[in-house]
Amino acid sequence: MSATVSSEHSTQIRSTLPRVPQQRDARFRRRASLVEASRTRSSGALRLLPVAALGIDLIAISLALVGGAAGRNALGALFVDSGTEYVPAIAVTGPLLALAWLASIALAGGYDRSVFGAGASEYSRVFNAALVSAGVIGVGSFLLRFDLSRGWFVLTFLIGVPLLIGGRFALRHWLKKSRQAGSFQHRVLIVGDAPHVESVNNVLERESWLGYQVIGALAPESDGSQTPSGIPILGDTRDIAGTAMEAKADIVFFAGGGVTSPTHLREIAWDLEGSSTQVVVAPSLSDVSRERIRVRPVGGLPLIHLEKPRAAMAARRAKRVFDVVGSLGILILSSPLFAYSAFRVWFHDRGPVFFRQERIGRDGDPFKCFKFRTMVTDAEKKLAEAHAAAGSDSNAVFYKLKVDPRITPPGKWLRRFSIDELPQLLNVLKGDMSLVGPRPQVAHEVALYDNAMARRLHVRPGMTGLWQVSGRSDLPMEEAIRLDLYYVDNWSMMQDLTILARTLGAVVGSRGAY
Repeated sequence: MSATVSSEHSTQIRSTLPRVPQQRDARFRRRASLVEASRTRSSGALRLLPVAALGIDLIAISLALVGGAAGRNALGALFVDSGTEYVPAIAVTGPLLALAWLASIALAGGYDRSVFGAGASEYSRVFNAALVSAGVIGVGSFLLRFDLSRGWFVLTFLIGVPLLIGGRFALRHWLKKSRQAGSFQHRVLIVGDAPHVESVNNVLERESWLGYQVIGALAPESDGSQTPSGIPILGDTRDIAGTAMEAKADIVFFAGGGVTSPTHLREIAWDLEGSSTQVVVAPSLSDVSRERIRVRPVGGLPLIHLEKPRAAMAARRAKRVFDVVGSLGILILSSPLFAYSAFRVWFHDRGPVFFRQERIGRDGDPFKCFKFRTMVTDAEKKLAEAHAAAGSDSNAVFYKLKVDPRITPPGKWLRRFSIDELPQLLNVLKGDMSLVGPRPQVAHEVALYDNAMARRLHVRPGMTGLWQVSGRSDLPMEEAIRLDLYYVDNWSMMQDLTILARTLGAVVGSRGAY
């Protein structure tokens, strides 16, 4: 009797539930099959990256274990007393330490496919995992009263951390080259209106080393054609999840205008939950370093806080101290080269050694910029003729003649390795310039600045800068401006040190110099 009542009650409940339309039910069945296909399909070479990273880490840790044991043995007494007998420390704790270390890296996200090639983020995860595993082994040995060889333990980590980071650096370098050659690509589908799709695509194309291959876009009002830059529009935004899985997209980027409401985006994320397709939301914000971004969830709404540029804060004093100490050190070390270059310029035509030109510095203040003279003595008079012969606009911002007939033979050598800019160290000491910053420009170039470009004047101009190490004179004008503005808005001391290190490589290789 009770079973009959229960059955009738269940039937009544089912009858009160809203019926799923037949068309919608078919769409759900189709999506379920796509999810299953997405789970089983191979992501190609991308699946091999975690395996390769695990192998590299295992080799690095094994070398560290052996190296730590050899070092401890060289210092005397590799064997420790465990209480009953002498046991080789590496045989007992070595495998445990290796497992703990690898587990810590995995828990820190060191084997996530999205982290490979990420640079500092990847290295920090590996480093933090080393600290965690060292703490776990150390505390565990203390609680278990295991007499661990402290010398071997310390040496293992001192050797292992550089080996691990070095291995990840080598993997990143190889991955970057492979991605630029077209391998290890993430298939990307961008959802949004045409302007936002173009904006996201421009960033992904510029940062090709990340391996994002845009396969198409979904637009709210699709006409089945393509965007202005040629990205194929695969459809509208009515069935984003289904289209993404049919296109075998690894990542779906949501740009502006792609969804009608936060609920719509959440439902799409639910639809893709069981598949291998990732969901990424691209805010209408670009050229901002991660150090300036803070994400704060408020009531389930993620708010992005944008910190003020550090260049506008108290960090100017630290940068000035760094400039004075650094320029003095470089002047002392380069004094023989400085003297030889000065003699070579003078000996060629017995003309002036230095070239002085008025440039615009911080806050629009003019100053005299020093360089070794690399041109004939009447170079300024011949400038208009050279521009006319090249068919160029002499007023163009960031313009440089690639073949300049005014350059002397010694000047070609000086320019090739940027030795002509050594006298600018005197400008740095005077406070007119900085070691790192935007390139100093002349008054007629500054007169062409718009409001965005005028932000270059918020900091001292530099001997080298972000755009110089990114291609020097080979970069298009728009890219040079973008890099300068990025530097101004996202300054940090670590960025300055990185640029100085990259400058050495660019100068030695004489890339983009003329």
